[in-house]
Amino acid sequence: MNGQYLRYEKRFVRAYGSRVAVVTGAGSGIGLALAKCLARSGARVILADLQGDKVEEAAESIVREGGVARAAKVDVADFRGVDDLIQRIFVENGRLDFLFNNAGIAVGGAIYHYSIEDWQAMVAVNLLGVVNGVHAAYRLMKKQGSGHIVNTASAAALGASGRSVGYTATKHAVFGLSISLRSQAAAHGVKVSVLCPAFVKTDMLVGGGKYGKELVPLTPEELKRMMDALKPVSPDAFALKALNAISLNKTIFIESPMARVMWWVYRVSPLLGIQLDHLMLKCSPLARTLQ
Repeated sequence: MNGQYLRYEKRFVRAYGSRVAVVTGAGSGIGLALAKCLARSGARVILADLQGDKVEEAAESIVREGGVARAAKVDVADFRGVDDLIQRIFVENGRLDFLFNNAGIAVGGAIYHYSIEDWQAMVAVNLLGVVNGVHAAYRLMKKQGSGHIVNTASAAALGASGRSVGYTATKHAVFGLSISLRSQAAAHGVKVSVLCPAFVKTDMLVGGGKYGKELVPLTPEELKRMMDALKPVSPDAFALKALNAISLNKTIFIESPMARVMWWVYRVSPLLGIQLDHLMLKCSPLARTLQ
């Protein structure tokens, strides 16, 4: 990350230095990578996650490297907890510059394998978790006349994704919320961006970790084939490019060239986009898990 970071350092220091940023889902993966990069750029970062021990360790590692960071255990599906955190951070710092609504969970497999609890969990975290963050932070940012809300959706939000119907449904909603809120918030000096990662090498991608779930587990051979085919980027590499886009106030950030192509195809012809997704699934190491 060090060499790549130098490419963006001056811009990042201008954009994020001395700013106050809350990052949810910051105990691991993309959230942790965003938090580390923000802290390196001089931001005061609050790492929020339901995994209390993990997020404490993450914040301590940032402090050891010279950054300003603190941990907060919070369940993004609990509005009171989110609101209390946002209010407390605002009072303590006199401002809130960035909110990264990044926490998310995934359930992979055919929809007939889902339980109703799988549906409810994805809606509660992926959608209502973002709604809770927005509801808590937007009023404060509107009052102060500035701020930037960054919501993590997914490349799955840009078209059809037959492998992850429930996850895709929630991420479509986050995408729509983000671009619509941006239109409204601009009049009040508040910025809104949406991140659409495709394949990032996190535990959630492979159904591991606490918040990734495969209803039909992959064999080691299938997992290797999938990783070889997808060629996922590291969380650090994604965070650098995402923060660069945010510093430029981009509305939508799509890191993967393939995801950009898929989005273009889907916008031109939804039917063609669906057929292309179906073809890719048939040829994927994951095809067995949908049978």
